[in-house]
Amino acid sequence: MMLPNPCVASRFKPFSWVFLFSLMALMVFSGCQTRRVAVIPDSWMSPPRGCLAPGDVVRLSFSGAPEYNQIQKVRADGRISLPIVGEIVADGKKPGELQKELAILYKPQMQNNEVVVALENGAMPVYVSGFVNRPGKIIIDRPTTVLEAIMEAGGFQQGYANPRKVILMRKSNGQHVPTRLDLSPALKGQPMCATYVSAFDVIYVPESIF
Repeated sequence: MMLPNPCVASRFKPFSWVFLFSLMALMVFSGCQTRRVAVIPDSWMSPPRGCLAPGDVVRLSFSGAPEYNQIQKVRADGRISLPIVGEIVADGKKPGELQKELAILYKPQMQNNEVVVALENGAMPVYVSGFVNRPGKIIIDRPTTVLEAIMEAGGFQQGYANPRKVILMRKSNGQHVPTRLDLSPALKGQPMCATYVSAFDVIYVPESIF
């Protein structure tokens, strides 16, 4: 029986270790990519956000008409309803920009048309459905992961929920784009890539079929 040539074996051994470590590194980085990991949404990158969005609560103070002072939440359609001028789009505008727009709109109606717009708090709705203990809308005001949003909805229904096939639905270019997430590693105490939610995301937890 022929024995392996030790010179040949020693010549290939360093290459094998380099190849092995390179392959492992590639698998680690590609693993996060195949999970379709979302980075923290732009709306969370530099809080407080510069522009208003649905769910935000704004305080409006009218110097010339204090009776009009009020606090309003920006509706899902991005609008607020104000006396005299009616429906106004607030979504996507900075408080200062909305303030200037209102001053122009109220100028024909008031001698003192100064309006101060201040953001009371920023909030974003997220919807959690399926096999969770408290399905429905939750309001978040800080960077929140999909798993944290599910826990806000009471967590997975024990014995019924399937954390391996959670569906995250997100609007993009007028379409609902689904992403399937496996959250089971986190429930087992294992590290995993985090996916952050954005405004009006829909999270669906399917039933576990055994």
